[in-house]
Amino acid sequence: MTDTLPSADIQLIQRILPHRYPFLLVDRVECIDGCQSAVGIKNVTMNEPHFQGHFPGKPIMPGVTIVEAMAQTSAVMVGVALDLADKELKVYFMAIDKCKFRRMVVPGDQLRMTVTTTRGKPGGKVWKFSGRAEVDGDMAAEVEFTAMMDLPA
Repeated sequence: MTDTLPSADIQLIQRILPHRYPFLLVDRVECIDGCQSAVGIKNVTMNEPHFQGHFPGKPIMPGVTIVEAMAQTSAVMVGVALDLADKELKVYFMAIDKCKFRRMVVPGDQLRMTVTTTRGKPGGKVWKFSGRAEVDGDMAAEVEFTAMMDLPA
């Protein structure tokens, strides 16, 4: 991967996504290759609210939040590629398929999420993505998901 590809820091992410604490689940998006692929970074910390109950004494990041983090990475990728900052983009899940979890994600881990567009184009509403989340090179989760991109008229 090259350093010349665009990236999104937390300020730009917040201009694209409507999500805020405690549901903003991506800290940075790197290597944004247009609408084709990107890499999201999530630094997992003990102070996240889901760790109070999942599970007391053995904190594990819930699988659904890992999938949501990959979806947010995809939305940021599309938002950067299509210049959608400050445009009130909303993205809704339509389907989650072939989801597998292979490794626990715990506080102190850095989740690296590679997402790829498998269907979708500028101006289109329905997009399909594949995602893979890794910690230290080990696969934590993989998924295919479909989402609807909704921009106000």
